[in-house]
Amino acid sequence: FGTYVFLIVVIFVVALSKLHLGESYAGVSEVQGFHNESRAYLFKDMWRSVRASAGVAERMVQNLRGRVEFTILLTVKQDKFNSGVMLSIHHGDQRYLELESSGQRSEIRLHYRTAERRTRAEVFPYRLADARWHRLAMSFSASQLLLYVDCSRIYERIVEMPSMDIPSGATVWIGQRNNAHGLFKGAMQDLQVLLMPQGYVSQCPDLNRSAHRLFLCLCVLCPRLASLARAEERMKALDGCYCERTCSVSGEVYRDEEIWIVGCRNCTCLNGSVECENVYCPAPQCPPDTAPAYIPGACCKECQPVCLFRGRVYVEGDRKSVHDSTGNCLLFECRDRSMRRVEIESTPCPELNCPESEQITLTDRCCRVCRGHDFCVESHLRKCVENSQCVNLEAGAYCSCNNGYRAVRDDSAYCQDVDECAEGRHYCRENTVCMNTPGSFMCVCHTGYIRIDDYSCTEHDECASGLHSCDKNALCFNTVGGHSCTCKPGYVGNVTVCRLVVSQCDGLCHNGGSCFAPDTCVCQQGFTGKRCETDIDECSDGFVECDSRATCINLPGWYHCECRDGYHDNGMFSANGESCEDIDECVTGRHSCANDTVCFNVDGGYDCRCPHGKNCTGDCLHEGKVKHNRQIWVLDDDRCSVCSCQSGLVMCRRMVCDCENPTVDVLCCPECDPRLSSQCLHQNGLLTYSNGDTWVENCQQCQCLRGAVDCWPVACAPAPPDCELVAVPEGECCPRCVADPCQADAMHNGVADTCVDEHGVTRFSGSAWTKHGTECSLCQCTTEILT
Repeated sequence: FGTYVFLIVVIFVVALSKLHLGESYAGVSEVQGFHNESRAYLFKDMWRSVRASAGVAERMVQNLRGRVEFTILLTVKQDKFNSGVMLSIHHGDQRYLELESSGQRSEIRLHYRTAERRTRAEVFPYRLADARWHRLAMSFSASQLLLYVDCSRIYERIVEMPSMDIPSGATVWIGQRNNAHGLFKGAMQDLQVLLMPQGYVSQCPDLNRSAHRLFLCLCVLCPRLASLARAEERMKALDGCYCERTCSVSGEVYRDEEIWIVGCRNCTCLNGSVECENVYCPAPQCPPDTAPAYIPGACCKECQPVCLFRGRVYVEGDRKSVHDSTGNCLLFECRDRSMRRVEIESTPCPELNCPESEQITLTDRCCRVCRGHDFCVESHLRKCVENSQCVNLEAGAYCSCNNGYRAVRDDSAYCQDVDECAEGRHYCRENTVCMNTPGSFMCVCHTGYIRIDDYSCTEHDECASGLHSCDKNALCFNTVGGHSCTCKPGYVGNVTVCRLVVSQCDGLCHNGGSCFAPDTCVCQQGFTGKRCETDIDECSDGFVECDSRATCINLPGWYHCECRDGYHDNGMFSANGESCEDIDECVTGRHSCANDTVCFNVDGGYDCRCPHGKNCTGDCLHEGKVKHNRQIWVLDDDRCSVCSCQSGLVMCRRMVCDCENPTVDVLCCPECDPRLSSQCLHQNGLLTYSNGDTWVENCQQCQCLRGAVDCWPVACAPAPPDCELVAVPEGECCPRCVADPCQADAMHNGVADTCVDEHGVTRFSGSAWTKHGTECSLCQCTTEILT
C-alpha cells in the first residue's frame, strides 16, 4: 500500500517547491516552515501574480480531467482575518476547482463544477485564519466529501458529484483567485493534489496504522545522518525526525502532549505551546433527596444532601432565620438532610449606625445590617478563587470575573483569560499585530511602522504624497513597502498610461446583471436600475406582509420573515413568520433582572417588577456584572454596540454612523472610510467599490473591507418543513419548492431536521457517517429518514 501511495504522488502532485516561488515571483519569499529544516513560502500583502506556467498547468489539467476521486493537501499558516484563495483552477470566468479560507467569517469554502455544469460552493464553518500552522486535507470520493484539519476529521458530507471536465488553456493560481482578488496572506507549504480519495493518509499516516509502520526517532541521531549515507535507503523514515519541544509553566517543565490540571482547566503541552480547555462537567445524576451544588475545592457540581423546610429546598450548609409567635428569632441550618436549630449566642446584635429605613432584614441570620453592608469581607470572599472578584449586592454577594476574563463555571468562582486576538475581540487596526496578555491585549506595530495611537500604526503613504508612477486616470493603492496602480473604471492601459474606452455596459452591470445592448442591462430578479445597482426592498415596497411576531428582513434580491426579539421559531419555519412563538425569558434565564426585582414574562419580552414593600434600585445584571440604572456602556466584544440599563431592562443598539463627524469610527462605519487604499476593484477592472460596500455576483454576496474583497454564498430563506424537493429557477440564487421530481435539483435537507441513528445519536440533516461494524456502509440523514 505504501508503494501505491508513492506512485500516486509521483503521477500527480502540485508542489510549491517545484514552482520556485521565492525566485520567480514578486511578493513571495522563503521562510521557516512547519517542521524543523522545512521551508515554506510567505505570501506578502502586495501586488503579485503567482500561477503555474502554461506547460505545468496543462499537465495538471490532463491528469485531473475526468477524475471524481482526488485530495487537496497543504500546510498553511494564514494571517488573522485574512480572506484568501489557496488554490484556484480557472478557465475564463468559470471556477472548476477553488479552495479558499475566510478569516472575516471563519469559513473554509470549496468551489467546484458539478456534472450539471453548475458552480457549487460547500461552506465549512471553521477558523483557519488564526496565524497558526494547520494541516488541511479536502478529499473527494465521488459524492462523498471529507474535510480534515490537523489530522482530525471535521466534516463529512454527501454532495453533488464533481465534474473535472476542465478545458485546455485553464489557469492554475496559487495564493490568489486572479491578479487582483482573493489574495492569500500568510505562509504555505506542501500544497499537493493527489489522485486518490484517502490522500489525507499521506499527510497523517497515523490515521491508517495498518498501512504505515511507526518509527521511533531519537533527536541525538539527527546530527549524524550525514555520515550514514550508505544506510539512507533504510532510514528514510528518519527524514521527519525532530526534537521534542517542551513547555515551561510557573517553573514546571512539561513534555510534549503531557496533560495537567490548573484550576478548573485541563492543559496540554503541544509542540512547545500550552493549550488549555475547561474541565468537562457531566450533569450529575442525583438521588431524590440530594441536589447538585458546588463544594470548596471542586470544579464540578456534586450531589449534596438537601433539606425541605416550610415548602422550600435548602442545600447542606444553607441557613434560614424565622420568628416564633413571641417575635424571637430562630436560626436553622441544613445538616444531614434535616434543618437543625443553631444556638444563638446571648450576645445582642451589634448596634447599627444607620437609620431604620436603611436597615435590611436578611434570611440567613437574625441580626439586621445596614444597606451597603460589605458581605465580601465575610465567608463569601474565599469562594471567588481564580481571576474572580467578590461584588456586593443589597442582600448578599456574588463572584464576578475580572475584566478580560470569562467564567469557567456558572457561579464565576473560576475564570479564564479571554484571548481577544484569537476571538477577534480587539481594536487593533492597520499595520499592527494583536498580542494577547493576561486580561487584555496589545497592538504591536509591524517592523518599520510608526504608531498613531494604542490601536493603529502608519507607514509612508506614497499615494498620498504623490511619489508614485500612476497615470492621472489610474487609481493608486498604497501597499507594504510601495504602491500599485490600476486604471480607473472606463479606462484601460498598462497603469502608467490609461486611455478612455468606448462607452458600453459590458462589465458595468451590477449584481449579476447581463449586458443586453450598449447601455442596456438585464437585471436578475430582485434588482433594478440602469446598471442593476438597486436592490428591490420587498419589505419597504409592500410586497411582503409578515406575521406580527416577525419582521421583514430584506436580502440581496430576496427577503426573509425573521422572528422579532423575544420570539423564536418553533421549528416549522413558516414563510410569513407564523411559526414564531414567545420566549419565556424568566424560565430560560435570558433576562437582566437584578436580585432585588422579580422577572415576569410578557408576550415578546419580560418585566422586572419590584416586590411589595421593597425599595428596588432598578439595576441590571449583564454578563455577570451589575449595571446601575440609567448606566450606558459599550459591549466588551462589540465596540460598535451601545447598551443602557433602564429599570432592570438592558437595551442595546448599533452605533449610529455619521460620516460628517471627523471622529467617526471607520471600523464600525466602513462606509465612512474615504481612503483610496480601502477601496476595492471589481474583477473586470471597470468598477470600484468603497469600503463597506456590498453586492451580489454569481449568487455570491460580496463585501469590500479595507481594500480586500470577501464573497460567500447568498443567504437564502429556510424552506418550509413539508418541502422535500427543491429547484433553483433560472436567473435566481435560492431554491424554491417544486412538486415534480423531474424538475427538482435536489432533496431538501432543512437545518432544523434531525435523525436518530441505530445508537440513539442525533444527527443533523445532510450529515453522513460510516455505520459501525460495516466500514463499507455510508449513512446519510435526509428529511428525518435514514438512507
